[in-house]
Amino acid sequence: MIAKDLISEIIPSLKTSDTGQTALNWMEIFRISHLPIVNNQDFLGLISDADIYDMNQPEEPIGNHKLTLFKPYVTTDQHLFEVIGLVSKLRLTVIPVLDENNHYKGSITTNDLIRHVAGISSMDQPGGIIVLELLERDYSLSQIAQIIEGNNVKVLSLYITSPPESTRIEVTLKVNSNELSSVIRTFERYNYEVRTWITSDDAMDRFYSERFDMFMKYLNI
Repeated sequence: MIAKDLISEIIPSLKTSDTGQTALNWMEIFRISHLPIVNNQDFLGLISDADIYDMNQPEEPIGNHKLTLFKPYVTTDQHLFEVIGLVSKLRLTVIPVLDENNHYKGSITTNDLIRHVAGISSMDQPGGIIVLELLERDYSLSQIAQIIEGNNVKVLSLYITSPPESTRIEVTLKVNSNELSSVIRTFERYNYEVRTWITSDDAMDRFYSERFDMFMKYLNI
């Protein structure tokens, strides 16, 4: 999935003739802290709510103020993970998308990113979750998949997290079955540490909620 497929259909862009108050109103409506300023198809930069408050005169057109605008963007063909990386690194709520001619094509919000991440990680599909904890040097995707598929279960998605400067990793697996006992026993037989497993809808909702909160904190929203 690439950036052009993630563009929001509702996030507006500002013109230099728009007032700071207009920008603040839109930010409040869409629950974001940044908006792009675009003249014709030219991306001039990203303005934040903090920039507008610093103006002291939000009722005046943005173009009347001398602003040092931040110009982060992604191109239309950049991958979802690259977009997430930039948004996280720069702590943005909106990232503009430009084409090969540097023309503005739209913006992606963090909500768009979360929705698409949920889709590609099969969070909305039936099945259970298994979380393994192991040393990084012991990680083997082929062995993990072999253990799961050897129990007539399929892996729907997998992702890895690791604390900074740690030699241990956490492998979160979404599988297509709620019957996990045989899979868990096999993991334990191979000396894997099964940190947790989830099969009930209520527990899964709590798990997703916790992971969602962690993801939002990661993006610093």
